[in-house]
Amino acid sequence: MQIQTVLTGMGGSHIRSFISSGMVAIKEREVTQADVARVIETAKAVNIPTDQQILHVLPQEFIVDGQEDVREPLGMSGVRLETRVHIVTGAVSAAQNIVKCVRRCGLEVQDLMLQPLASSMAVLTEDEKELGVVLIDIGGGTTDIAVFTGGAIRHTAVIPIAGDQITNDIAMALRTPTPDAEEIKIRHGVAKQVLADPHAKIDVPGIGERDPRTLSKQALAAVIEPRLEELFLMVQQVLRESGYEELLSSGVVLTGGTSLMPGIAELGEDIFMKPVRIGVPDYAGGLADMVRTPRFATAMGLLHEARAQHLRGRRVASQGGGLKQTVQKMKEWFLGNF
Repeated sequence: MQIQTVLTGMGGSHIRSFISSGMVAIKEREVTQADVARVIETAKAVNIPTDQQILHVLPQEFIVDGQEDVREPLGMSGVRLETRVHIVTGAVSAAQNIVKCVRRCGLEVQDLMLQPLASSMAVLTEDEKELGVVLIDIGGGTTDIAVFTGGAIRHTAVIPIAGDQITNDIAMALRTPTPDAEEIKIRHGVAKQVLADPHAKIDVPGIGERDPRTLSKQALAAVIEPRLEELFLMVQQVLRESGYEELLSSGVVLTGGTSLMPGIAELGEDIFMKPVRIGVPDYAGGLADMVRTPRFATAMGLLHEARAQHLRGRRVASQGGGLKQTVQKMKEWFLGNF
């Protein structure tokens, strides 16, 4: 079996989202799949900037003759069908660059998917989405936010602070090269100063011909904690402005590589005043030790969605088998190309 097409994640500060609505008359006095498709089309018929393209049109609810909060309108009787949808857009140039990059690897892009939406498929439970939860995906360049309540995605946002900014802070504060700062962050970083061993020391390489130095882990934590606090406070402000801050009964789920840092969940609980857990992909097959990490939340979510599309009869990268087989094929492809 050869992989030919891929479902690709997309994120970044260019991502935009907004709410739209649409309404149609129910032709046969009973809602059909055609009616649902038509009302979604009317909701997505909005003006967007020419440099943006629609990535997702995500239904939040349907309304049949004034009856709100309908999740599945098929078969219901009525004369008017309405919907509220969450529309996500991304930069056309960013999408084109992703497609070009994938094609240079000998593959074709089947579809583009918002990264936090993909991550949510791998790390969130249906109960969490129902009761209210915010997913915070802390990547390298940006932090992606996705809010779920009532089983549907309600709000998305992007914050331009993430793991790379923490690395840069370490490089500047400790006067060490950026690659060494990244390694120090991964090996020795903790999110709260009180969790750092005051007697533990780390070797810090110097810049250029300068000699390496020895610093305490607490000195490192003193650099990391303020940046993470700033990030979480910015997320809190986004939640407050969106109106969903008080509707998150399931709390906060952190994912992405930075979420592996010891103490980050505790710091999150201090700031959000809500339960915080680390989101790990739900997968128990072969290679589980390799992929059951927050670093691969988006990738595993994309695989889940690709398999779901296949089961719905759509053409996707894998033409047979389940998620375990798809993971194995992806491993073989990476080993053969890198």
